Amino acid sequence: MTHALKAAEANHALKAALWMTGAIVSFSTMAVAGRFARTELDTFEVMLYRSLVGVVLVLLVGGMAGTLGQISRRRMGVQLIRNMFHFTGQNLWFYAITAIPLAQVFALEFTAPLWVTLLAPLLLGERLTPTRALAAALGFAGILIVARPDPANLQPGAIAAALAAIGFATTAIFTKRLTRTETITCILFWLTAMQAVFGLICAGIDGQIALPSSAAWPALAVIGCAGLFAHFCLTTALSIAPASIVMPIDFLRLPVIAVVGMALYDEPLELLVFVGGGIIFAANVVNLRAESRPR
Repeated sequence: MTHALKAAEANHALKAALWMTGAIVSFSTMAVAGRFARTELDTFEVMLYRSLVGVVLVLLVGGMAGTLGQISRRRMGVQLIRNMFHFTGQNLWFYAITAIPLAQVFALEFTAPLWVTLLAPLLLGERLTPTRALAAALGFAGILIVARPDPANLQPGAIAAALAAIGFATTAIFTKRLTRTETITCILFWLTAMQAVFGLICAGIDGQIALPSSAAWPALAVIGCAGLFAHFCLTTALSIAPASIVMPIDFLRLPVIAVVGMALYDEPLELLVFVGGGIIFAANVVNLRAESRPR
């Protein structure tokens, strides 16, 4: 029985890692498209159009898969709280990607898994084991090496990215709670539908909502598709493995986005980014190997 349990846990960890690979690619693609769209739209408008694209995609894919009947309203309170945190975090994130280098945005965003690790025992009943605590500490050390924050000269973009991380961490916690009873189609439908309403209200509060140009629509379509697929991958991974295991895998986005920033935006490719990324990767390996052992 012990051997079977060990094999099952290792299999779950591997599956979650594969799903998170899809999330990493999708989130990185969304950052590039989001920076382009932000040249003519504010963050609320980007969220509005992105969510409308998402609603259409969920209905199309759900209709073809025959899963639209799984959409329910039994946990609307949790859905609302989750999507409010995500909407806030995503708006801050879209602002940050145009204010500071992409590598710095992602580095600060990577504090989200640390918050998940600390909050999961309180909100999900997961254990904060010594290994998980060690992985969180290693990951945080890597983030400090990459971001090198200066408290005396904090930029608005850096503050926005740090606050976005808290929003994403709370989103992950409530996503894990929802996966206990709700299907992925249900979660993604309410994610896109609620955020479309939030975006419409916030974008139109000043009485002006800009229409995207012909050049911006492809970027918005990419944002909608990539964002939805990223959440599909993330939600699937969270339904397979504990949140404090799934989220640290996202650290691997850092070296990817550092190279993207250098290639597309001439952002400096610093050695310390990869040093910190290596430490973060080591933290992921420690965490995943510990979860693969029998408890």
